[in-house]
Amino acid sequence: MIDVRKAVIAAQDYFNSVQDLMSQNGPLDIQDLRLEEVELSEDKKYWFVTIGYNLPKSAMRNPLIPEVVRTKEWERNYKIFKINADTGNVESMKIREL
Repeated sequence: MIDVRKAVIAAQDYFNSVQDLMSQNGPLDIQDLRLEEVELSEDKKYWFVTIGYNLPKSAMRNPLIPEVVRTKEWERNYKIFKINADTGNVESMKIREL
C-alpha cells in the first residue's frame, strides 16, 4: 500500500500532466496550487486527494479586453483525485463543488 505522500505526489503529477487538456484556449493561468484534503477510504482501497487552485474569473479572461483594463479577480477551484492505494494509479479526477 502506498503512503499519503505518494498519493499526493501521484495526484499532483496527474494534475500537471493534464493541465493543457483542461482548456480549449491554451494553458490556464493557474495560481496558488495547494493540497486541501486527503482521506483514505474506509476499506483502505483508495486515497482521495483534493487539490485547490485559483483561476481568473471567466469574464476576466476575455481576450478582447486589454490587459491593463482587466482586474485581478480569482475564483477557487478544486479537483478530487481517486488514487488506488495498492498501485498508486490515479483512477479518476472530479470537480469538487462547494
